[in-house]
Amino acid sequence: MASAALGLTPRWLMLLSAALLLLLLPAASAQEPSAMSCSVYTNKSCEECLRNVSCLWCNENKACLDYPVRKILPPASLCKLSSARWGVCWVNFEALIITMSVLGGSVLLGITVCCCYCCRSRKRSRKPDKSDERAMREQEERRVRQEERRAEMKSRHDEIRKKYGLFKEQNPYEKF
Repeated sequence: MASAALGLTPRWLMLLSAALLLLLLPAASAQEPSAMSCSVYTNKSCEECLRNVSCLWCNENKACLDYPVRKILPPASLCKLSSARWGVCWVNFEALIITMSVLGGSVLLGITVCCCYCCRSRKRSRKPDKSDERAMREQEERRVRQEERRAEMKSRHDEIRKKYGLFKEQNPYEKF
């Protein structure tokens, strides 16, 4: 609902997430894998440290650390999320996690709302409205009346045939 309060439609949310991805992509692609340890870049600049994809910059103590690849997020003992940088220097992990969570939640919410809306409209289209129901009832009544008239006419014709001896018997050899 945060996206609705901001007036963002799912299309705008997708555009914003694509823009964020495009901003982070050049920084990630410009990084050169290095055989050197990340600790070499400690007390240098964040940009120099993050040229290597496997490095994590801790703004708190100006340290360049090896990213703990076995864990999704770096532990607080290594560096606080608010001061950890990875990929680009101007986005900390905390803001990145919050932003991606909000964008992901908004996308999921938008998909859910669209699915619910589509299912509701399909149920409405399948369900006949009152005029359709009335027309179907009238058609059924006409069919029943027509069947009654046919049965009545058949019985009348059978009586006339019996009267004049034209009635077709089941077994024509019964007379003999």
